[in-house]
Amino acid sequence: MGIIDRLDMSNRLDRGEYERRLAEGQRRLFQLRLHLGGLMGPSTLGPGLLVLMEGPDASGKGGAIKALVGHLDPRHYTVVSYAKPTPQEKNHHFLWRFYRQLPGLGEMGVFDRSWYGRVLVERVEGFANKAEWKRGYKSIVDFEESLCSESIILVKFWMHVSDDEQLRRFESRAADPLKRWKLTEEDWRNREKNRIYEEAAEEMFERTSHSLAPWDVIGAEQKRYARIAVLETVIARVEEGMRRWGMDVPAQVDELDVRK
Repeated sequence: MGIIDRLDMSNRLDRGEYERRLAEGQRRLFQLRLHLGGLMGPSTLGPGLLVLMEGPDASGKGGAIKALVGHLDPRHYTVVSYAKPTPQEKNHHFLWRFYRQLPGLGEMGVFDRSWYGRVLVERVEGFANKAEWKRGYKSIVDFEESLCSESIILVKFWMHVSDDEQLRRFESRAADPLKRWKLTEEDWRNREKNRIYEEAAEEMFERTSHSLAPWDVIGAEQKRYARIAVLETVIARVEEGMRRWGMDVPAQVDELDVRK
């Protein structure tokens, strides 16, 4: 039985608890972000923070990203969404197009899809041959270990929903004129390959989870629960990363401290 099969998809939060934990988590992440950026505490830059979001279509990646960065000063982060590579990008190593968007010291970035496309969509859809995507595992781990050793705290999420919940969200998007743009014919076709993508994801977890950047797999059947799980996990990973970098993890600042 794989990681996805063992996920508890029944986790729920009521609105009151969600709003409380969202406010607390966003405040804590803001504080940690300021420390990494040298804008609070010691005025030295910490490592950059990069969050990767992967998972099936309509698994809640966009909402989780909004929960992560919606409260931050927009000058302090970037969000990059990756689709299929351009002709120019195809002429380079598959990691090339990601280098240019990596956060530097003290910066923060979020990637909606990432270099894991090599061992997911490119594998499943045949855009990379078997030798290419098999090599991809080692290339990715070597790349990530280098980044984590030199400049970045890397946090990797797979957000998962059941087929039934995915269908409900698809139908909801199709019915809403302001959300219909999110739904494509390719999304509908990919539903037929959900089990194949899950098989690829399980091998990805096994071969690319490492001590510097393990996979965090979230049962995202309820959006409120998933957003809080992502937010609180990022906070925990940042605190771990700060300790690894020899930085003091600051005590949480409460409202009274700020007014003083």
